[in-house]
Amino acid sequence: MNSFTYKKNCLHAEDVAFNDIAHKFGTPCYVYSKSALVLAFKNFSAGFKGCDHLVCFAVKSNPNLAILNLFAKLGAGFDIVSGGELARVLAVSYTHLDVYKRQVLDKSIIGAGDATVGLAE
Repeated sequence: MNSFTYKKNCLHAEDVAFNDIAHKFGTPCYVYSKSALVLAFKNFSAGFKGCDHLVCFAVKSNPNLAILNLFAKLGAGFDIVSGGELARVLAVSYTHLDVYKRQVLDKSIIGAGDATVGLAE
């Protein structure tokens, strides 16, 4: 399935015309396709079928809370490099998240309140 298609010379994302999006939200505007993101995640994860694995999303690549929430619901872990990124991951309101941290993440920022955060080196 292609989430981005042309209909009558107008680009659409999941049956919503980009012209309508531009009129409603202005430009520039970031447009994501939930179905495209879900399909890509599932296809990538399926490549590891039979192996114990965790697909991690790099928060730095797109810290949008809706995107983080979507990937958390799909079972993704998160690659973070800062306290700000950790805060964004925790903001998606899950009580347990697998988080992969880089060496630059200061361990003093891990005070995560009631959330249980699994940190891996």
